[in-house]
Amino acid sequence: MASLVVLFVIVVLCFILPAFSIIADPNNQNLNSTFLDPDKNHWLGTDQSGRDLLARLLYGGQISLLVGIIATTVSVIIGLIYGSIAGYVGGKTDSLMMRIVDILYGLPFLVLVILFSLLISEHAKELTDQLVNMWPEQEVFIKKFINLVPLFIAIGALGWLTMARVARAQVLSLKRQEFVEAAVSLGLNHRQILMRHIMPNMLGPIIVYATLTVPGFVLTEATLSFLGLGVESPNSSWGILLSEGANYMETHPRLLIIPSITFSLTLLALNFLGDGLRDALDPKAAKD
Repeated sequence: MASLVVLFVIVVLCFILPAFSIIADPNNQNLNSTFLDPDKNHWLGTDQSGRDLLARLLYGGQISLLVGIIATTVSVIIGLIYGSIAGYVGGKTDSLMMRIVDILYGLPFLVLVILFSLLISEHAKELTDQLVNMWPEQEVFIKKFINLVPLFIAIGALGWLTMARVARAQVLSLKRQEFVEAAVSLGLNHRQILMRHIMPNMLGPIIVYATLTVPGFVLTEATLSFLGLGVESPNSSWGILLSEGANYMETHPRLLIIPSITFSLTLLALNFLGDGLRDALDPKAAKD
């Protein structure tokens, strides 16, 4: 519950507070105000370009959290469908589908994300140009988020492997239960049995694992942005703030410490929330 409160506060600060124009423009540079200490105008001070650190921290949190949530949603959908089909059909089909998962497990995840992101980035640019032509007054907003679509899709489309295994294991356990045999005796087809009877009964473990997946994807985005392969400038994310702060960690450690604390606190809260949900939704874990 404490983690849930912490996450609620972080989400409000990152998504609600900037909507009321209380926070300064995160991309507004002022070279006459570089490395300012915290004051009433800049609560967390400014960075090497004179940009407000609090604004960049909150707007960067929007991107990092969106990457985690959207990429997790994509991976859950793909993994749930793939694993459920493999577990329900069984036999040679199950073996073939899971061997494909094993092969993909052996490939370097970050390298695949980078290649896949570059592959679909051209299509994202074309989509951006079309949307800007349709709504020119929203050009800044469109370019800010559409450029992130390749990152969302790449991380989510390649991060479903463990989710597929979790879904398959649940289906293998549930399809032998009496309520499934009752559905078969009533003459329901395979799609109805899988969608209406099996999948609703496996939502608990899926939700728990999805909650534990979000911090992993947030960390992946931070890693890519730290390497300069994630969010494009001048947009910020927590990974970019960590990368920029590392360059000044000896002279201005505040630029590294503040994003690090925020990032670590968010990851800890997400992990503790996942553990709490697992205890609440898994009777076996709660009994142990």
